[in-house]
Amino acid sequence: MVALFVVSAQAASGKTTVATGLGRQLLGEGKKVGFLRPTVGGKPSASLTGDAVFVQQALGLAEDVKLINPSLDGGKTLADRAREAYIEVSQNKDVVIVEGYCGPTPEDGDSKSAYEIARALKARVIIVENYASGQSAPQYMDSYLGFGDNLLGLILNKVPKQALKRTCEELTSKFTGSEMRILGVLPEERALVSFTVGELAEQINGEMLNNAEKSVALVENVMAGAMCVDSGLDYFGRKNNKAVVVRNDRPDMQMAALETSTRCLVISGGGEPIDYVRFKADEKGVPIITTRNDADTVIRHIEDLLDGTRFHQEKKLTRLAEILKSNLDFQAIHKGLGLST
Repeated sequence: MVALFVVSAQAASGKTTVATGLGRQLLGEGKKVGFLRPTVGGKPSASLTGDAVFVQQALGLAEDVKLINPSLDGGKTLADRAREAYIEVSQNKDVVIVEGYCGPTPEDGDSKSAYEIARALKARVIIVENYASGQSAPQYMDSYLGFGDNLLGLILNKVPKQALKRTCEELTSKFTGSEMRILGVLPEERALVSFTVGELAEQINGEMLNNAEKSVALVENVMAGAMCVDSGLDYFGRKNNKAVVVRNDRPDMQMAALETSTRCLVISGGGEPIDYVRFKADEKGVPIITTRNDADTVIRHIEDLLDGTRFHQEKKLTRLAEILKSNLDFQAIHKGLGLST
């Protein structure tokens, strides 16, 4: 039995996404997988607990979420508390995936805690880091190298597709044979940072007027009709699976949006759509959401939703599996964990 510690020095790097994807891959290979997301320095927040619940469901875990997402605060040493939490979730498992943070420098308190947990569990460590424009090396190399012999390698996440090949070639060439092995370069994928129509309606305090059954549809892009200077059809045709925000006094733009790939139409400024907009939306199966907020406020609320989007939709798992299969060095990961395939 082995521990795999998935770590990042960045918020929203995709640790939970990668941990879930790796867990599902190992389950598909017949391995028994556990999960642990310990919190150091306080109780788990609601968002962290929500992530733990999702991973629990995605991996089909029988353990209670309190065991999966424990606080490691207490009178004993951090190493002892980490081992105790690990023992709780590792019974009859082949691999336990542990998720955590490190700091931007080796001296940071989060880094020291992460190093201690890795040593206590004798875990192999995979780093997940977001791509930065023109990146030729991990941003927090010194912090990551602090894991020493526990370090298995790095996964670079959210790389723009046009930069994917170049980034992969440059990083792989630069770090071949070094302490920092590149295990994968993952493309930016809008479908993995999407949210549902229902989540959008809740975020903007909107009312869904029709097609309520479409509230679970995933929104991958957002467009604002007020920003359109081109033909409405040409403009809205640039992005698929989108939410479109249009003022209530622009039925022409509302109709144009409905002629393209639109997940929902958000009408700002209060009031209901005119009859032929409502008829077209019903015909196309597109939900209309109305809100009293102006368009700028709606866009700000949606940006907040995008910033906080977490990996909680079952529909995303199939696409995630495809991305990992195409872009991760699973052979190196298996070898590093001492697992047969």
